[in-house]
Amino acid sequence: MAKGSRWIKWSFWGLVVPVATGVAAWQGWAWWSWVTSPVSAATTDAVEATAVQIAIPTGTSGQQIGQDLESAGLIRSALAWNLWSRWQAFRNEEGGFQAGTYAIDPTASMVDIAQVIWDGQVLQTSFTIPEGWNLEQMAEAFQQQGFFSASEFLAATQQIPQDQYPWLPDDIPHLEGFLFPDTYQLPMDQITAPAVVDVMLDRFETVALPIYQETPEPNLSLLEWVTLASIVEKESVVPDERNLIAGVFTNRLVRGMPLGADPTVEYGLGIRQTKDQPLTWTQVETPSPYNTYLNPGLPPTPIASPGQASLAATLSPEATDYLYFVARYDGTHVFSRTLAEHEAARDEIRANLDN
Repeated sequence: MAKGSRWIKWSFWGLVVPVATGVAAWQGWAWWSWVTSPVSAATTDAVEATAVQIAIPTGTSGQQIGQDLESAGLIRSALAWNLWSRWQAFRNEEGGFQAGTYAIDPTASMVDIAQVIWDGQVLQTSFTIPEGWNLEQMAEAFQQQGFFSASEFLAATQQIPQDQYPWLPDDIPHLEGFLFPDTYQLPMDQITAPAVVDVMLDRFETVALPIYQETPEPNLSLLEWVTLASIVEKESVVPDERNLIAGVFTNRLVRGMPLGADPTVEYGLGIRQTKDQPLTWTQVETPSPYNTYLNPGLPPTPIASPGQASLAATLSPEATDYLYFVARYDGTHVFSRTLAEHEAARDEIRANLDN
């Protein structure tokens, strides 16, 4: 009996221990599945969960991030978060949790949330600068979007970072023309006036500057190139006319004639003409360094941010005999070879506007 009893006893514990271990493992897995599951139920097409913004300052520990997420109701357990973090470190995963502002989906699992922060998928905002905008227009747009004040932006554009961008021309008073027009995306917590200026200069350096650098023996300096391209940009509405307009301005420069470009007068006076309110003779005759009716050659700086097409057209203008053009106010122009032809075309256009 003693031998049999001992067998029964060991058989009992041999059965109980694995069962108990299995129960514990099952309970542990059940707990892990629960704590890592989404706090909020999955949404339907009719009801969308609102993302929760959470900011993680630089230097925040992984443990503190877990506590912040638990306090925000985005994860069930900071302890589970810490366990996951240690497992990531044990697996020798490259990288780590990254600072920034995040938009967290409350229906995401803890592991998915952790991966978002581990990968640095920070909340970003976008802004678009159209071709032909000047600094004042940009400043107003940034202020209206709530990024920063117009004065902050204009002050930032008056700082010329030649140590960072040595290709910038010497002695320019501001960065007009060198902030490349494009659509940009930046992390929300990095939207400052200096950061925006830097990213736009970066884009000019990577997109626009090579156009100039890859042109064999350009007959314009970098400043002259961007300045003329800015005038071409403001005058060109129809893409098919861009190179022709560049050709007209090139002809006038070669002959020493004033460019006679309305947008330069507008820039100098800080106004904008319209079809109903065109420039007056008084305005055209008002002295200004930017008045290309009164001053031969190019104005002292660009008058806007030219796009890639205008920059390219300025370096490869169309060969033409035209010396003049006048706007039809539908985006197209009438081109003329002589002053008499030009004045006749201008008078006809004005007569049609009056009728």
